[in-house]
Parts: sequence; structure tokens; C-alpha cells
Amino acid sequence: MARSSAPTARPAHQKYFEPLPVPDPERLAHVQQLGDLRDPYATGTDVDELFTSALGEICLWHAERSAFYRSAWNDRPSRDEAPLRTPDDATRLPLIHANFFKAHEVVSIAPEQVAMHLTSSGTSGQKSQMFFDRWSIGSVMRMAAFVLDHYGFITPDQPNNYLLYSYEPTDRLNLGTAFTDDFLCDLAPVNQRAYALRAVGDEHIFDAFGCVSTLLRYAEQDLPVRLLGFPSFLWFTLERMRAMGIPPLKLRPDSFVYLGGGWKGHTGRQISKHELYDRVEEQLGIPHERVRDSYGAVEHGVTYAECARHNLHTPVWSRIFARDVATLHPLPYGEKGYLHCVAPFMTSVPVHSVLMGDLVSIHPGSECGCGLRTPWFEIHGRAGTSTNRSCAVAAAELLKEAS
Repeated sequence: MARSSAPTARPAHQKYFEPLPVPDPERLAHVQQLGDLRDPYATGTDVDELFTSALGEICLWHAERSAFYRSAWNDRPSRDEAPLRTPDDATRLPLIHANFFKAHEVVSIAPEQVAMHLTSSGTSGQKSQMFFDRWSIGSVMRMAAFVLDHYGFITPDQPNNYLLYSYEPTDRLNLGTAFTDDFLCDLAPVNQRAYALRAVGDEHIFDAFGCVSTLLRYAEQDLPVRLLGFPSFLWFTLERMRAMGIPPLKLRPDSFVYLGGGWKGHTGRQISKHELYDRVEEQLGIPHERVRDSYGAVEHGVTYAECARHNLHTPVWSRIFARDVATLHPLPYGEKGYLHCVAPFMTSVPVHSVLMGDLVSIHPGSECGCGLRTPWFEIHGRAGTSTNRSCAVAAAELLKEAS
């Protein structure tokens, strides 16, 4: 009699593709439908109508549960106008600057409903405090999984070696970037894992020699390598390898580099992303198409990942606008302004219409050439994208040009 085989362990990524219920299926029916969309770059009238309906639901949800948002909602200048009819009507919603959450804790749920608490990863000053219920944090991870699955970067049957250019976990660490990079390790099985920012007492120290040693060790193994996290520390590793006279490595071509978080305190040493991609290919053997940057914020959990042509397209769960730095009026394609992000998924905190400090220009999908039809944005004043230039300086220059 043949013996039955032992049950196969469920792949770690599979949980992100399972049903995830909203807190109130009746009140948030369209929010549920929008969050369940598997094609991250779907377009069409039906998608726009679904997005607009979900946005209306989330506005009322927070107006009923947050005294802060109720005040903003009732005081909005457009309250007497027609209800939301298209995604572009999102420009009429109350704007909340992301920095507001550095000084205020605003929630729309009871304390016992908080499933996770994360903070922003700024290098100085106060950090945004963001609280998630099960649906909200589940949506953050699920959207990221859907996007990376679209690009073919989920490989459940292929073990990888990981070098995370982020913070080594500790009991007191609740940074959003650290959470994200650890979550990304679920998308391909972990053979070995190492961290670039090592925990030393109450702080984290960049271990450049440890990174070099790790890459040399990984190069001797016939496994793909995944490099995740801050681009600055990857660049410093490549510079250290060159200074040490280490010849180019030949990591497997199916390795993957996924960057995010900016240069975090190293703006003056920043290089262009294409120069970084060239050096990754030259020194590590990973081709350009396997190197992608991303944009995200703890105050806005939607994943914006580069396409094959290295542009940041808007996924189906969000809409983006550029707002004039002086008037905050919406701007047409191609003009620079503050990034306004709209995403009706967070039920725990009213961050569905957030003004970021980043200066961007937005472009139609047709200008990219990758085949995606959703708009994409270029960052001009994000901390770490223009050497020795802060967002505030860049905004001041735009104001001067307009005067």
C-alpha cells in the first residue's frame, strides 16, 4: 500500500493572494471590489467608476469615525457642489499634508483594532506615526504583491540569497521601510539573509565590509541574489568594492534589485539612478531590466514600482495629481508641483487624500512606451534625487520662476 506524501508547506507569498475582507462589507462594498482587482494597471470607464465609488465610501467612513476628518470634510469649499463623479473630482477633497502625521496621531478605529503601528524613516526630527487595522496593512502588502507579480518578480519555487539594505530587526524597531523589506522576502524563498544596517546597541550602523563579504560569498553560490532597500548603501558598497580592487562579480542574471526610500541623509553624495543601474550591471552582473526603483511612504501605502523603462506608473488603486506650489491648484501634465496622492483603501487613518512634500511632474502613459496606459510621474525634488537640493529649495525656485 502506497504511503501518502507529507503535506507541502504553503508558499510564504500565497497569503497575499487570499481573500481579505473589509471591516464593513455593506458600507465598504466598492472599497472591497477595488482592493480585489488583481490587474494593477487596469484602465477603463468601469475602473474609474469603481474608484470613484470607493472614494466616496472611504470619505464618509472617516467623516463618521474621526472628529478631525469630519471637521475637514464639513469645512471643505466644495461641500455644496455635486458629489464625486470621476476620479479627477478627487482634487476637491480636503488635502492633508503628510507632515501633519509627524505631530498628530489621528485614527478612525478603536485601540483594540490596531493590528500594526509603523513609523516613517526620516533621518531627523519627528516621524509619522501610522496605525493599521487588519484590512489596511493587509491591503498594503497585497497591493505590493500584485504589482511585483505583474512584473514577474514573485518566484515561489526559486530560493534566493538576500542582502537587505535596510535595518536589522530589533524588538523596538517599527520603521515602515524595515517592515516592507522583510515582507518582500516572502516573495521568493530565503536561502540566506543579511542586513546592511546592523543593530549595535540602540542604533544601526552601516556595515560596508560585511556587505562586500556577503556579496563575495553569494557570488560563489549558484543562486539568484535579491538586493532590497536604500539605494545609497548599495552605491556605497559598490564604491567600497572598487576601492578594494575587487573585480566585477557575476551574480546570476535572474537576480533582482528593488530599491526604495531615497538616500536618507546622503543627498550630497547622490548619483542618478541610471548611473547606479550601470554600476550594478558592471560590478554585479545584474541587467538593467532586473533593477527597479520604487516610491512609497508610510502615510500612503500604495506601491509605485518602476516599469521596464524605469518610470513610476500609477496602479489601479490610486490616482495622482501635481499641485501648484503656491496655490495648490491642480496642474496639467508635464508641469512641476507637489505630489497629491489619492487612494481609498485605508480604513484606520484618513490618509486617502495626502499631499506629499515631493515635487513631481505627471505624464500620460503613452509617453512611456512600456505599454502601460496609466499615468506615471517623475520626481524632481524628493529628498535624495537632486544633489544638495531639498524639496523646500526646489519649491522655492518654482515660486521664484512663477513670480
